[in-house]
Amino acid sequence: MNVAGSLILAIIMVAVVLVMLRNGRLREKYAILWLVIGGLTIILGIFPRLLNWAASMVGVVVPANLLFSLSILLLVGVSLHVSRELTVLEDETRILAEEVAILRAGFEQLHDQISLTQPTADDGPAGPGTPPTERR
Repeated sequence: MNVAGSLILAIIMVAVVLVMLRNGRLREKYAILWLVIGGLTIILGIFPRLLNWAASMVGVVVPANLLFSLSILLLVGVSLHVSRELTVLEDETRILAEEVAILRAGFEQLHDQISLTQPTADDGPAGPGTPPTERR
């Protein structure tokens, strides 16, 4: 891909992230990461020689290898972060399911107690156990 193509792709990526952020489809803490990546890609699209300079500073012979290495490190970091978030959400879901089960059991117990103490519509004013003919 040429320099203009990568610059256009980076600008589109930043625009998509901003639209997703505005519509509430992406949280701020994730948007910052993608905006930084998009900004760096825009800078590399405008000044492609910066990658050559950075590669020579680090001691990498082929600048594309530096870019791929940094991309892999970034993806590993994002995967680790998402795994940690997933673990936290699984723990919260388990706790919430346990709390709902406890509340449901308490509700059913309370419902059973109430249904035993209150007369039903068939019981009438004479109370339970009174034959229907004697209720009037």
